[in-house]
Amino acid sequence: MTMPFYSSVDQLLRDRSELARKGIARGRSVVVLTYTGGVLFVAENRSSENRPSALRKVSEIYDRIGFAAVGRYNEFETLRNAGIRMADVRGYSYDRRDVTGRMLANYYAQVLGTSFVEQQKPYEVELCLAAVGETPEADQLYRITYDGSITDEPQFVVMGGTTEPISAKLKDTYRPGMELAEAIGIAVEGLQATGTPAGSGPTGSNGGAQATRVLGANALEVAVLDRSRPHRTFRRITGQVLRDLLPEENRAVDAPPPPTVAGDDVPAASGAVNGDQEDQGDKPGGAANGS
Repeated sequence: MTMPFYSSVDQLLRDRSELARKGIARGRSVVVLTYTGGVLFVAENRSSENRPSALRKVSEIYDRIGFAAVGRYNEFETLRNAGIRMADVRGYSYDRRDVTGRMLANYYAQVLGTSFVEQQKPYEVELCLAAVGETPEADQLYRITYDGSITDEPQFVVMGGTTEPISAKLKDTYRPGMELAEAIGIAVEGLQATGTPAGSGPTGSNGGAQATRVLGANALEVAVLDRSRPHRTFRRITGQVLRDLLPEENRAVDAPPPPTVAGDDVPAASGAVNGDQEDQGDKPGGAANGS
């Protein structure tokens, strides 16, 4: 008679934690922070063609509630849809004011915690539920990890990728009462703090100092919960509007090329100039031959 495979509960939970942490760390980071006008979401999210990705990490859940996630896209997209359905049903059955960020954060914590204990494979996701209040003091940021742990963050949340340098940068630069442009600049500086090894690349060797990255508008997914909007507060910031809000060094990274002059004007002017130069060089005793 063969003996069944046995592993202690502690070992099983450690293995699941390691699996989930590795999956989350492979993704690009997301920063969520509060500013004077509401809540700001900034995610590094580009496609392989260096353009904005169509797979969103940040989205709307309800009127004044936003959602950000890192990890496996199919898993947190399933959770996002489930949260939207729950919020809609609760708001329709009772009152829209009964749909709160804390209620949805507790729902996600229960789902993730139950899955972590009972299922063979846990969710490889980390979530942030943000709710904008009538005043900055009423804003709420909830961080929910893969095992169902939930924390209430007062100022900012950093998830995915290498979080330590980003968190350290934000601790040094974040301050309450920032305007939108300043908040975006601080969040982008934090995302750039991860850097890449200066020697890593096709011609270099690994190791060495960290080279600072510069992220352009096409590498970022930015959205806000705008306190000044009456009902649906969520809005995305894209294109030239986002580029104008970025720090100066980030604006030129993927800026569109300047418009060219009409084709009928350029050849005529350049032809006249080139023609004068060629005539001077070809004539005997001209300026080119006489020098």
